[in-house]
Amino acid sequence: MPLYEHVFLARQDVSAQQVEELTAQLKGVIEQLGGKVTKLEQWGVKTLSYRLRKNRKAHFTFMNVDAPSAALNEVERQERLNEDVLRYLTIRVEAHEEGPSAMLRKSDRDRDDRGGFRDRDRGDRGDRGDRGDRGDRGGRGRDRDHRGPREEPVAEGAPETQE
Repeated sequence: MPLYEHVFLARQDVSAQQVEELTAQLKGVIEQLGGKVTKLEQWGVKTLSYRLRKNRKAHFTFMNVDAPSAALNEVERQERLNEDVLRYLTIRVEAHEEGPSAMLRKSDRDRDDRGGFRDRDRGDRGDRGDRGDRGDRGGRGRDRDHRGPREEPVAEGAPETQE
């Protein structure tokens, strides 16, 4: 059977329990139509890049699915009818990744044992590479006090004014 990765976004104001119930319902549809969900991950509530149907955040759920295309068509149809689902995406893949997805690995990498963000807690910015001569910025940021005020050109035939 073909392999798929399926992600759906649920509204931020639904509870985590309601998202789990919706996930169980969709999983039941897949299993009823001859497929199986090999991995299920709740990524939690995340901030969206832009508003979707007046929502700034959404519950993200990820599934690795091994099912016929008819099962995924039915899942997507039910998600279109459900008002709690903001968006969904199904991608056909050659093979499923083993272990946690990139989203879960990212959260493990960003957090240290104290619960803070490592990059923010460290103060250093690491190796910035060869930045070249920072003294001359190509005309930007130089001290311009060495020049006097700009002189306005006088148009031909115009009377000169004295201040």
